Amino acid sequence: MTEDTCPITTEITPEGEQMLVPGVAPITLRDQLVARTAAPMTPKRNPDAQQKPCDIGLFDPAARDQCDLIDLLRAVERGASTDRKQED
Repeated sequence: MTEDTCPITTEITPEGEQMLVPGVAPITLRDQLVARTAAPMTPKRNPDAQQKPCDIGLFDPAARDQCDLIDLLRAVERGASTDRKQED
């Protein structure tokens, strides 16, 4: 019987040195990072948590109902009331 001339490759792991199957390359840090970047983002503390809606600032649909500052200044110049409760 002839011996296989393939060199035995090993990989150092936290559990110790392990032999690799011929034709299989060890998983590198680059491979691990690529896999993590391709995965969807999940919170670390609660992976089942749902994302809250972004309804503040620029993305707040209720903010579109607010009076614009420039319109308010123009109304003051014209002598109109600035109290919105009186207008409604």
